[in-house]
Amino acid sequence: MSEHATTPTLTAYLQYAEPLAAVVADLTAPQWAAPSPCAGWSAADVVDHVVTTQRDYFERHQGDLGPAPELAADPAAGWRTHDAAVRRVLADPALVSRAFDGFFGPTTVGELFVQFYGFDLIVHRWDVARSAGRDERFSDAELDTVERAIAGFGEHLYGEGICARPVEVPLDADRQTRVLATLGRKASTLAL
Repeated sequence: MSEHATTPTLTAYLQYAEPLAAVVADLTAPQWAAPSPCAGWSAADVVDHVVTTQRDYFERHQGDLGPAPELAADPAAGWRTHDAAVRRVLADPALVSRAFDGFFGPTTVGELFVQFYGFDLIVHRWDVARSAGRDERFSDAELDTVERAIAGFGEHLYGEGICARPVEVPLDADRQTRVLATLGRKASTLAL
């Protein structure tokens, strides 16, 4: 397969992964150990979660990402290694178009990956940025993606190990603050 091959799934992945990569590349060593808005997780733990869950998904669907990257010593380098492997796998039209019966009905490997892991990449980008005390802003398109995912997941969103229950926000809160609150996150959790 050509190094420059692409699929709609890869194109969609890049729009979610590249902003996360920019945040990840900017963290310092002490910031990786800082607590994130995900209870009990550091910034490094958040990236480990993203990598591990994506690897698990591809293993279940015969997408060979190769050896797991080393994340403990250098999470940013581990992310870059993982990201390169995901890009390679998502460039395979046979894999991304493979149909299967998902939790919410018939889908394809690519479609479910974009729906769930696109949401995950957006939200966890904010978590990693907040670990570093930064205010990461979402575009309207990203907020649309997260809101569609929230509506699609319904109460499953609040299952064990997924998202905390919604938190209250002021009536005049902006759209991003309201969306994050639906995911159990307070936009002011960590001081900037």
